[in-house]
Amino acid sequence: MITPVRTTTAVVTVLAALLEQPDTDRYGTDLMRATGYPSGTLYPILHRLQKAGWVEAAWEQIDPVAAGRPARRYYRLTADGAEAATAEITALRRQLAKAQQPTTKVRPA
Repeated sequence: MITPVRTTTAVVTVLAALLEQPDTDRYGTDLMRATGYPSGTLYPILHRLQKAGWVEAAWEQIDPVAAGRPARRYYRLTADGAEAATAEITALRRQLAKAQQPTTKVRPA
């Protein structure tokens, strides 16, 4: 079951980065580069998205000594998460387009 997520600008930015390659596992540093957000912003968003069922996460299966680096935690949109992310971004684009439309005001004569 997918849980609604409060979609702030930062959340939408992370969702858009994940949607760029929806079938690819993305790790934190990669997503920090893609979004421009530091770890203190990115990881709480990923945690909320994971808790809501929009994102799944898994640790990389490597030998850190052989790889010369720690294992990475990879993130990927779930099928429901990709659908919800697309809907949220579409709704935001509509809202922004509507806000940018000039309004005609009637001036008193």
